[in-house]
Amino acid sequence: QVQLVESGGGLVQAGGSRRLSCAASGRTFTAMGWFRQAPGKEREFVAGIIGSLGNTYYADSVKGRFTISRENAKNTGYLQMNSLKPEDTAVYYCAARLFGSTFTWVENAMDYWGKGTLVTVSS
Repeated sequence: QVQLVESGGGLVQAGGSRRLSCAASGRTFTAMGWFRQAPGKEREFVAGIIGSLGNTYYADSVKGRFTISRENAKNTGYLQMNSLKPEDTAVYYCAARLFGSTFTWVENAMDYWGKGTLVTVSS
């Protein structure tokens, strides 16, 4: 059974940092990404990482502040979030794709999803 389990969400003050984790079990994945959904908004891509070389991709809104990484030996991905802003408040979802390294980071490109973890940034 494939599972993605996020952890690390919580309340943080603006300007602070938070690290999210995504523990994968049941399969290994070519790509792992983070999406988020703010209240009243659609889910959007945040960051992604592909392959053993660890090519990374970021939404413009988080470039320079967020860093995605993965630890293949533990089949775990991470999202380090720095300089957090109130507009980063959202439920953050981990997503994974089994195969392929050339694709667009959109929801229907991902094969598996976690249940999400809430990050709240207070001003």
